[in-house]
Amino acid sequence: MPKKAESGETTADLLAYLFGPGNHEEHIDPHLVAAWTPGLPCPARNPGRMTLSDLALLLDAPVEALRGPKPAEHVWHISVRNEPTDRTLSDAEWATVAAEMVHAAGIAPHGDTHACRWVAVRHADDHIHIVATLARQDGRHPRIRGDIPRMHTTARAFETAWNLRPMSPLDRTARRAPVTGEREKAARRGLPEAARESLQRTVREAAARATSTTDFLTRLRDAGLRVREHHDENNTLNGYAVALPGDRADRNTRPVWFSGRTLAYDLSLPRVRERFHPPIAPADITRAHTRIRRAATLLARAGRTEGAGDVAALGDLLTTAAATSPATVRDQVRAAATAFEQASRAPGTRTLHGTARAHFKAAARALDHAPRAARGGGAPAVLTLLIALVEAIEAATAWHRAQQHHAQARAAAQAAALLREAATLTGTPPRASRTAPRTVRVTPAAERGPAPAAPVTRVPPRPHAGPHPTPGPRPGPAPGPGRSR
Repeated sequence: MPKKAESGETTADLLAYLFGPGNHEEHIDPHLVAAWTPGLPCPARNPGRMTLSDLALLLDAPVEALRGPKPAEHVWHISVRNEPTDRTLSDAEWATVAAEMVHAAGIAPHGDTHACRWVAVRHADDHIHIVATLARQDGRHPRIRGDIPRMHTTARAFETAWNLRPMSPLDRTARRAPVTGEREKAARRGLPEAARESLQRTVREAAARATSTTDFLTRLRDAGLRVREHHDENNTLNGYAVALPGDRADRNTRPVWFSGRTLAYDLSLPRVRERFHPPIAPADITRAHTRIRRAATLLARAGRTEGAGDVAALGDLLTTAAATSPATVRDQVRAAATAFEQASRAPGTRTLHGTARAHFKAAARALDHAPRAARGGGAPAVLTLLIALVEAIEAATAWHRAQQHHAQARAAAQAAALLREAATLTGTPPRASRTAPRTVRVTPAAERGPAPAAPVTRVPPRPHAGPHPTPGPRPGPAPGPGRSR
């Protein structure tokens, strides 16, 4: 599995670590297995012909020769690792892997004599490190955007050809976290979170509640964001970017813009437009929870591609619920919506027209349009809504597990636990669902594991997430079987 690794301050520092004993004396026989030029002497095995300082100078030479601006971080470093159960690859096999990885990444395409300089170092049986400097020998900068996904594709080809254990698929659904510089900038400004995180939350809420592109952009501006539209040559809107007021760069000369796609996998304008659903007549919270339960039953029966639209709509519903929830549970519901984000993004083949989608979208619109008094409705109404949402998330968890979407299933389970915590704040703990056992009629993707998962015949109740009750008699009678509804 290819993985970005720590790059070190300089090429020399990184080489000293890779050829050294390691932090815990774990490096055994460090040596070169491949390089940009054949026959390059190994500093560990031929120190008389090549030292680490010499190798660092050779790698850095194209960077130092640049006439224009040099890259701020010119060292590119990845590790490529086997599973512990795989056979031990030879140096020649690792050399083949290294050459294919730098080709896939755009560091050194096959046959390109002016590509970046690179070396592959092996100091353990199960992995190698590839180090390159980000300047081509013809003075141009390499194009390496999207290097990790392309290298993952190459790794899968080796797994198939050499009968190695397949790695987990790269589905690109994880939340895009702020980088170190963004977090440090927020700390200097005394802000509780980075600008990227604030923008993610605001844009996601606008996308969940909007009914058209114009409505979406208006909601962004009404939320106080700076919005920049992007139009193609026919003056058709095909993208957008947002900036947080006060977040500036280059000595406060320009705003820091984030396109929707850089905020999150599903916040690009095409993906936002997929979420739009025709407006419905205003409805109260009772109709909302009825629709949610009906949608949960339909999601449990969804097919492999159809369910992607259902879980996406459920994510929008949770975002809307967080924005319209009473203050007593708003923080917990908002945390649940954040936790469910990755579960709303199903990898692989997808369609956003699932049978449960219409009910989830209708429920979200009902919450958004219901009078503020109806949204609260007292503890019983809030509890009823939360239990319906838990049932829907449990159905989503079961659907993801059947597809072997492990990261998404974990995210959904975490969201359900947070909603149960919210339910305890209403004064009545949630009870297990009494609905009929559900059967998830799905066909797991063939490439997602050696054997299909067993049919899920019931979503098991989750344990209470709040504090354990103290032993002893309880005041008053225990809730009856119908009290949870």
